[in-house]
Amino acid sequence: MRPVDEHILETMRDEGNLTPQAVKNFGVCSRSHASVRLSKLTEYGLVDRIAQGLYRLTDDGRAFLNEELDAGALEPKTE
Repeated sequence: MRPVDEHILETMRDEGNLTPQAVKNFGVCSRSHASVRLSKLTEYGLVDRIAQGLYRLTDDGRAFLNEELDAGALEPKTE
């Protein structure tokens, strides 16, 4: 996890489903960086990709923000 990841997750909790462009519009980071980080957050199960370029916060993502889940315990999901 990087500091920007928590900011992305907090923005998703506050604003709902987001695209990388929306993350940029909320002033979190650039669109391209948001795209990379959202892909990584998806890999670890903190967000889901629900459509091309559209992401939502998962229950694990909410648990992380509520300090009920330790990011250090997360492992990439394999499919």
